[in-house]
Amino acid sequence: MALTPPTPLTPFKPDLDGDGLRVGIVQARFNESVGQTITRACVDELIQLGVDDDSIVCLTVPGALEIPQVLVRLARMGDFDVLIAAGCVIRGETYHFEVVSNESARGIARVAMNSEIPVINAVLTVENDEQADVRAANKGRDAAQAAVEMGNLMLMLDAFDDDEAAGEANLDQDEAP
Repeated sequence: MALTPPTPLTPFKPDLDGDGLRVGIVQARFNESVGQTITRACVDELIQLGVDDDSIVCLTVPGALEIPQVLVRLARMGDFDVLIAAGCVIRGETYHFEVVSNESARGIARVAMNSEIPVINAVLTVENDEQADVRAANKGRDAAQAAVEMGNLMLMLDAFDDDEAAGEANLDQDEAP
């Protein structure tokens, strides 16, 4: 069955059925309690959306700057449909907040672009502990929903691309002498 891409009149409807998806989560341990809240809410929501708990792998790293390096390795393994970065960077009194926030976000985005695997950025960047506490669980749930939607979207696009390639191969065979 050939898939047809969505058109402006029939837009793609998000698929939030996580059945069959494989998810890797990399969580920074710096500001660990916030990171754990994000990860726990994320895992709970993934399971609620139908992802099998045996299909979720959670790893930890020292801080947000180390997340992209592990994401790259997970992406290269080819065992995951989607990856999630989880953690929290809280503003301090120095410029270090900007460096960590910007470079971790840049690294996470680079992994997604280079691997073609969806990578959801659930690294909070906040002014203080209170903001982190208020936002952490919602960030985890939102990350899980985005992960399932993007994982399914990429699988749909892969299937569409495979159908297109098969159609081109059939055209080539029809032209053969």
